[in-house]
Amino acid sequence: MKKKWSGEVTKHSNALDLEKGVFKGNNPKKIAHSLEKSAAESKRKKGTAYQSAMSMLNFYINRAGKNLSAARKKVLTKARDELKKDHQKEK
Repeated sequence: MKKKWSGEVTKHSNALDLEKGVFKGNNPKKIAHSLEKSAAESKRKKGTAYQSAMSMLNFYINRAGKNLSAARKKVLTKARDELKKDHQKEK
């Protein structure tokens, strides 16, 4: 069976060193802040910390696709909103 490229990207990403289980949490603020922290500390990101954090979150949501429960998608969507809100505060 052929492995999916997206799973390999998640396991061996050269973009961010994520906190273990970051996407499994139920607190959108904690998810957003963990992604921001990982992105800010990364020396390998190509864009800003905000862009890297948002890209990783969107990648995870899109990769999960139909396998993502409505409850999980709601939490992750709220985390995306938190990232946007935090970014707006920084401006």
